[in-house]
Amino acid sequence: MRRVWRWIDDRTGLITTIRRIAHHPVPPRTGWRYVLGSATLIAFLIQVGTGIALATVYVPSTTNAYDSIDFITHGAALGHVLRGMHYFGASAMMILIGLHLLRVFLTASYKFPREVNWLTGVGLLGLVVVMAFTGQLLRWDQNAVWSAVVAAEQAGRVPWIGTALAHFILAGDRLGGATLSRFFAFHVFFVPAIIFLFIGIHVYLVLHHGISEPPEVQPRIDPATYRKEYRALLAARGRPFWPDVVWRDAIMALVVVIVVLALAQWIGPPEVGKPPNPSIINASPRPDWYFLWYFAVLALLPKHVEQPYFIVLAPLIALMVLIALPFVFPSGERRLTRRPWAVLVAAGVLFVVGYFWWLGERAPWSPVFDVQPLVLHGVAPADTLQLTGARLFHDTGCEFCHTVAGQGGHHGPDLSRVGARLDSAQIASRILGGGPDMPAFVGKLSPADVQALVAFLRRDHSRRIDPSP
Repeated sequence: MRRVWRWIDDRTGLITTIRRIAHHPVPPRTGWRYVLGSATLIAFLIQVGTGIALATVYVPSTTNAYDSIDFITHGAALGHVLRGMHYFGASAMMILIGLHLLRVFLTASYKFPREVNWLTGVGLLGLVVVMAFTGQLLRWDQNAVWSAVVAAEQAGRVPWIGTALAHFILAGDRLGGATLSRFFAFHVFFVPAIIFLFIGIHVYLVLHHGISEPPEVQPRIDPATYRKEYRALLAARGRPFWPDVVWRDAIMALVVVIVVLALAQWIGPPEVGKPPNPSIINASPRPDWYFLWYFAVLALLPKHVEQPYFIVLAPLIALMVLIALPFVFPSGERRLTRRPWAVLVAAGVLFVVGYFWWLGERAPWSPVFDVQPLVLHGVAPADTLQLTGARLFHDTGCEFCHTVAGQGGHHGPDLSRVGARLDSAQIASRILGGGPDMPAFVGKLSPADVQALVAFLRRDHSRRIDPSP
């Protein structure tokens, strides 16, 4: 075996190369915060492994895609677990690559000579986002299809190139089999291949320049002397990656696999929605959770803001800032105590993303079409006027947009105590005349219906109403 081993190494140099990589020196004090990059790689490998397994059963056609996903989830051996691992693996990859980028930013590891390391990392972040976006449509349910339509419509508003972008996303003039084939090809072949290329470049650059030392070890960067100081640091205090450091990466990798597997087993993949049906117009598509915050931003843009320009300029500005960062700040301080702006920027980004994600979960701009009819308590059966008003409040769709006693939508004002603010004539006028975001019901409701709705809304609904079974 030793002779075979030496023969392989002599002919390929593979063993020597692996040994050299494994024993490359690492600066001191590189603790647990430095394992996020390898953890992201493990999450990506989970995606590759589970994706290959799922692709052996998945049928990328409009006729069979939905049924194949349903079969994988409920009929195939280990299909439920594999699809769950693929789903939670995607979430893990998004979280870990975000945390890794945040760690590099806070420790100023993007400075000289690691500018290209940072750029390849930004490229990997963009590719992971594209990977997640293309994977959502492959479920081919009502939510996924409408999400792709909304994305194409948003892209179509981009000045000058909007039509071309929309046609590229849909692979034609409308969503169909060509769209699904294009998304499948990008999700399974093109994007993973580019990710592997970027990972190779990224790892090479990490080995070429060495792992960035913590700011406590090297608080300032001077391009004129840095390389000499870094080599001296490794010679004096460096440790070999194997076996002194690799155990942290191994433990983190094991944790990622166990957590993803446990979530897949205990929670499972998201349920497949209803089959796509273009005739259903009461759809409220929602992207996966990692896109939800941006979805909320677009939904809540003020009407006077030119949304087409925002759609282009906001991501473009963010990308340009990330690209320019290592060139604007290539040297100088790395300690957070001397870079308070970095902490403020990181905290601001996390707050904005978290806040708009919370709004996206609530979706106050969307009607709630599945809300249950209201049931009035404490009203005599003979008082049919208020009971009729409660029924009309649901049947006319008012309950989809307005909340009464904690139940209903959030698109319009809470009407639980509207009777304390408006008299009967004012309420009737609002119902019949409508408003900027409310349809007018004049000619659609009889005087008796309006009277019943007014009687219902004039009642104090400050206590919660239980929905009917």
